[in-house]
Amino acid sequence: MAEGLLAAALPEAQIGSAGLEALVGNKADPIACELMAERGVSLESHRARQISLDMCQRADLILVMDREQRRTVEQRYLFAAGKVFRLCEFSDQDVPDPYRAGRPAFSQSLSLIEDGAQEWVKRISRVSSR
Repeated sequence: MAEGLLAAALPEAQIGSAGLEALVGNKADPIACELMAERGVSLESHRARQISLDMCQRADLILVMDREQRRTVEQRYLFAAGKVFRLCEFSDQDVPDPYRAGRPAFSQSLSLIEDGAQEWVKRISRVSSR
């Protein structure tokens, strides 16, 4: 969901999504697809993939959902420290994983994701317009 929102808001940026425990090759959850379609964003082409060394090396910014993910990425890829942040860093919140938790959980997580994405879009836009 975060990838879809960020890609829609920053079409000139290269946005990718990967997980630490992704079910590689799986499509986005149907509930996530429905919620995003309501916002005009399609997740139909999304396929889950694992985060990799190459992805982290090429990334200027790595956004994660919670503190534990941040710790894990920074421990796994020591060079990435300094470019790993939580999506909701500025509101000091973690985004709970809604997987298998139903539509209310997806809606709650998406609300946080939308807020966090908006903050990052503002900041990235300011930096890239210089």
